[in-house]
Amino acid sequence: MKNIKTYQHKKILVLGLAKSGVSAAALLHKLGAFVTVNDSKPLDENPEAQGLLEQGIKVVCGSHPIELMDEGFELVVKNPGIPYYNPMIQKAIEKEIPIITEVELAYQISEAPLVGITGTNGKTTTTTLIFEMLEAGDKHPLIAGNIGTVASGVAQDATTDNTIVIELSSFQLMGIDQFKPRIAIITNLYDAHLDYHGTRKEYIGAKALITKNQTEEDFLIVNADQEEVMEIARNSRAQIVPFSTKKVLESGAYVMDGWVCFNGEKIIETKDIVLPGKHNLENILSAVAATLLSGADKDAIHKVLTTFAGVRHRLQYVDTIDGRKFYNDSKATNILATENALAAFEAPIVLLAGGLDRGNSFDELVPALKNVKTLITFGETAEKVGQAGRDAGIKTILRADNVEKAVPVAFEHSEPGDVILLSPACASWDQYKTFEVRGDMFIEAVHKLK
Repeated sequence: MKNIKTYQHKKILVLGLAKSGVSAAALLHKLGAFVTVNDSKPLDENPEAQGLLEQGIKVVCGSHPIELMDEGFELVVKNPGIPYYNPMIQKAIEKEIPIITEVELAYQISEAPLVGITGTNGKTTTTTLIFEMLEAGDKHPLIAGNIGTVASGVAQDATTDNTIVIELSSFQLMGIDQFKPRIAIITNLYDAHLDYHGTRKEYIGAKALITKNQTEEDFLIVNADQEEVMEIARNSRAQIVPFSTKKVLESGAYVMDGWVCFNGEKIIETKDIVLPGKHNLENILSAVAATLLSGADKDAIHKVLTTFAGVRHRLQYVDTIDGRKFYNDSKATNILATENALAAFEAPIVLLAGGLDRGNSFDELVPALKNVKTLITFGETAEKVGQAGRDAGIKTILRADNVEKAVPVAFEHSEPGDVILLSPACASWDQYKTFEVRGDMFIEAVHKLK
């Protein structure tokens, strides 16, 4: 890593722990900063804070005392999930203390170039595809960000021989200063996280920050089928690389005559691609563009796309039992993601859906349910999702206590050739700690059928 002197002897507050805060605090301590960590969880219940304390880092736990902001901090490193209306953050803004997120630190110390992926849907799949393709092409990639590995930890071990492929949320991007990916991707933009951002305009503005520091030497890969994404591109200094699933482009990535193409060159026939779903073509096109721009070849792309069946919990194939194919799409925590999942299959579908009630109706889901023969609902939104099913004319609508109990019910009301799909259209927090836990429970229940 670059042994930067930027933070030497500076007084810095790391606000909120979790994995990103722990990594940021330890890194800043290593770089010679005077670090204070503040986390709401009490010290005796906070092994992460205890570990930092053992390293000689000052720890304030159990609450967020506003008077802490009077201690002369020169920088705040904020957990991405902490909103800007938080009193501690408001106090920092009032005192004109710079506020960053941990990905900014990762960029500043990284010897490796970055490929940054953001957007509303498809980030994880696109990030994973690029990583797998670069690995198949012997390009020594490292994977980081929202996908599970803290970027500042990965960056410490990266060299000039590596490429860091990093999934980025709008929350993380709001806290950047110098951060600049050599290749940036905006997959698509839809309404999301408006409880955090307040308005769609603010949300899109946060996503646009991925390209704010890019120059003419960098690349911005964008969805040419969305005007809001193209508007961001028009304001970027980077070289624009468009992709489209709907039209043939003069340059960039697109589909023509059954082939995925890039800059006029045929890369792979779509019939050879294992990953299901029309929406995944967007992810594939952007990943192909990023991979080729990073120096990998067509063989690496072909190897991955003929074997890659999806990331865990995102339209993940689980098993086939008595002619029924089971798919785990637990990461579908909004209606759009479930619409995309339903569009991926032509076979009759038995859909498992429901979860946390955020107050919205499911009217928008109704047109996408045309291929659903049986609907099994669960969680707080069971009745609302069931109403959408009735509006769609689904004849068999059943209710289960949870995902585990929904699986055998789904099997009982299915036939050979059917797809049994968990795609909840809701967050998991009413019944499960994370969507990963929910998906794991689905997988376990499927295996129990055997």
